[in-house]
Amino acid sequence: MGSVKDYFSSLGAGLASLVKGMQITGKEFVTPKITEKYPEDRETVKVPERFRAILELKYDAEGNHKCIACGICERNCPNGTITLTSKMVDTWDGKKKRKLDKYIYDLGSCTFCQLCVTSCPQDALEFSNDFEQAVFTRDKLVKQLNYLPEKEEPAPTPEQIAKAAAEREAKIAAAKAAAAAKKAAAAKTEGEVADAPKAEEAPKSTEEK
Repeated sequence: MGSVKDYFSSLGAGLASLVKGMQITGKEFVTPKITEKYPEDRETVKVPERFRAILELKYDAEGNHKCIACGICERNCPNGTITLTSKMVDTWDGKKKRKLDKYIYDLGSCTFCQLCVTSCPQDALEFSNDFEQAVFTRDKLVKQLNYLPEKEEPAPTPEQIAKAAAEREAKIAAAKAAAAAKKAAAAKTEGEVADAPKAEEAPKSTEEK
C-alpha cells in the first residue's frame, strides 16, 4: 500500500509541476517579442548615457582641450592604462609653460573605473558611450586622445601687455629701492665704525734685570 501511495503522490506532484510550467510557457507564448536588429538599426539604437565605452578628451567648438598634463589621471589609474608625455614651451612674456604632448590610452586594459575622470582637476576627461570599439588586433586599442593638432600660444591682448609692463616696472623699482636701502645701511655701518673711539693701548711693562 505504501508504494502505491507514494506512486500516486509523486504523480500528483509531477502533474502540478507540469501545469505550473505550462502556465509560464503559455504566458511567454502570448507576450510580444523584441528582436534585436543590430547592426542594421545602429543609427536608432539607444545606448544609456551613463554607459562607459571609451575615454576621451573634452574638446570645445574651437578644437581646444583643457588638459594641462599634470599627470594626476596617470598616477590614479590602477593598471597603467594612461601614459602622458609633456613638453615645455615659451610664452609671450618669457615664461615657461608645460603643455600636453601625447595622451596615450590603452582601451584593452581599461577597467572603466572612472578614477581618471573624477580626479581630473581641469574636468578635461569623459567616458563616451560609443560601444563599437571591436578590432582585430590589440594594437589598435591603443589610442592617442589628443588627436587634433596643437595650436600656438595665443597672442597677448593690450591689457595683458600693459599689465606685464607694469609688473616689470614695479619689480625694477622694488629692486632699486632694496639696493638703495642696502647701500645706505652699509654706509651707516661704516660711519659708525669710523666714529668709534680707538681703544688706548696699554703701556708695556718692563722688567728690570
